[in-house]
Amino acid sequence: MPAHPDEARDDNGYLIRELHGVKLAEILNYLVQHYGWQELDRLIRINCFANNPTIKSSLNFLRRMPWAREKVEQLYIDTRTDEVLRQQREGTKKAAGPEGAGGQQRVG
Repeated sequence: MPAHPDEARDDNGYLIRELHGVKLAEILNYLVQHYGWQELDRLIRINCFANNPTIKSSLNFLRRMPWAREKVEQLYIDTRTDEVLRQQREGTKKAAGPEGAGGQQRVG
């Protein structure tokens, strides 16, 4: 497990915070799948998420507005980092085996 969330890496070993090879369309699709449009609008107050939102119109807006793109990218980084760290914690728990007295599982 990374010592610090900034060191979280994706499945290919790249630092999540660097967005290595991740396209804006992939970021937006991930966030829409993860949160939905309504929650995205709540988290990042951008009209393209509130008024008849579509991937195409949102990408158009985000490509023209660097400040909005930065907010979307930061939400992606935070969300992916949390996801990766949670998966690593769950993997560590599974690798530790069943809990209980002496690590033995209770029968009966």
